[in-house]
Amino acid sequence: MITKEETGKYLQENKQRFLDELFDLLRIPSVSADPKFKGDVKKAAEFMKAKFEEAGADNVEVCETAGHPIVYADKIIDPELPTVLVYGHYDVQPADPYELWDSEPFNPVIKDGKIVARGSADDKGQVYIHVKAFEMMMKNGGVPCNVKFMIEGEEEVGSENLEIFIAENKEKLKSDVIVISDTSMIANEHPSMAVSLKGISYLEIEVTGPNRDLHSGVYGGAVANPINVLCRMITSLQDENRKVTVPGFYDQVLELTQAERDEMNKAPFNLENYKKDLAIEDVEGEASYNTLERMGIRPTLDVNGIWGGYIGEGAKTVLPSKASAKISMRLVPNQNHREITKLFQNHLESIAPKSVKVKVKPHHGGMPYVTPTDTDSYKAAEKAFEKVWGKKPIPTREGGSIPIVSLFKDILGLDSILMGFGLNSDAIHSPNESFGVENYLKGIETVALFHQYFAELGKK
Repeated sequence: MITKEETGKYLQENKQRFLDELFDLLRIPSVSADPKFKGDVKKAAEFMKAKFEEAGADNVEVCETAGHPIVYADKIIDPELPTVLVYGHYDVQPADPYELWDSEPFNPVIKDGKIVARGSADDKGQVYIHVKAFEMMMKNGGVPCNVKFMIEGEEEVGSENLEIFIAENKEKLKSDVIVISDTSMIANEHPSMAVSLKGISYLEIEVTGPNRDLHSGVYGGAVANPINVLCRMITSLQDENRKVTVPGFYDQVLELTQAERDEMNKAPFNLENYKKDLAIEDVEGEASYNTLERMGIRPTLDVNGIWGGYIGEGAKTVLPSKASAKISMRLVPNQNHREITKLFQNHLESIAPKSVKVKVKPHHGGMPYVTPTDTDSYKAAEKAFEKVWGKKPIPTREGGSIPIVSLFKDILGLDSILMGFGLNSDAIHSPNESFGVENYLKGIETVALFHQYFAELGKK
C-alpha cells in the first residue's frame, strides 16, 4: 500500500527528472491536424511507448490506425481486482500564430511557476502525470489494482480512428472505470472535478458567388459579395438575447431546476477577476443566465474562423468569389450532435439568398456526458484530491468537450472519472499555453492515491 509520505518522498527525489522527461515530450511537435507533422506525431507515440516500458508496464505497443497511432500498455496483477483504464492524448493543437508566443511553443520553459509550451496542459502534461504516477506505484510496492493505458494521437482532430479501435478491442480494454485527465480545476486553492462535458458539432461553411474574383468597382453593388452574405447569415444565427435561432436547437436541452442552478453557483467565482484576466470590460452571453451557467449548462454557437477575399499587405479592391467560416456548437445533455448538425445544415441552406451557393461540411462531433457521483471510482478520486490538495473537490460542469467519452459509455459501457489538474488560465489552444509545476507534481501524487483508494473500495 502506497502512502502519502512515500509519494511525497519519491516526488522530491525525482522532481527534476519528471520535469526533464515532460520537457522532452513537449519538444516533439505532435500536431495531428497538419500532415507536415505526421512524423513527429509518430515520434511522440514512440516516446510514450518507451516511457511505459521503463516504468514497468506490460504488453506495451504502438497500435497503427488509418490515421495516427494509439499507444496501449497495461499491468494486470490479478484478474479478480478492479481495473482502471487511463485515457489521454499525446497530439496537440497547432501552435499558430507563432509570433504571439513569448517563447518558442515547442521549446518549454518555466515562467512564474508554470511550464510554458504547446501541449503542456492539453494534454501531454496531464497524460504524463499518469505515466509517472504508474512509475511511482511500481517503485513503491507495485500497483494496487490492474491498470490499462490507451493514449491516442487524434483527439484534436475528432478521434475518428479511436472509435474504430475501441469497437474492435472491447475485450482488450475491458475495465471497471475510465480515468481521464484532460479537464481543469477552479483554482489550486479550490480543487474541483468536472462531472459533465459538453457535446460538440463542428462545421465548415463555404459561400460561393460569382465564378471568379471581380473588380469591386465594376461589379460592386450589382453582384452578391460572398463575404457580406456570409456575415449576414452568421449574424442571424443569434437573436438580441444571444439565443441560437436555428429552429429546433433547444428542443432537447435538459433544463436544470433552480435548485440545481443554485447548487452549481456555490462554486467560487469572481466575475471581476474573470474580466480582468481576459482584459475585457464586460461579459456577454445568453440572457437570464450568469457566466458560470453559460459555460456549463447552456448550449452555444461560435464562429471559430472566417476568411475570404484579399488579406495581404496593401489594398486590392476585389469582390471575392468565395468566403468561408468554421463554426462550433457546444451542446448540453440530451442534445444529439448529429441532429444538431442536420438542423444547422437545413437552416443555413434555407436562409441563403439565391445570389450565392452555400455548402455546409460537417467536420466532427460528439455527445455530451454526465459523470455519476455515487460510484466507488468517484469517491476514490474525491478522497485522493482531498488528501493531496487539503480540500474536498467541488463538482463542476465543463464547457469543453471530449467527444470520445460518450462513446466509451456506448461501446464499452464504462463511466469516466474526469480528474483534471489544469486551470482555465492555462490558455489551452492559445499562444503561451502553460501548466503549473505544482499541478503537475500534485497531480502525480493524486493519481497514485486514487488507485490505492479505488482498490480498497473495490475489495469491499
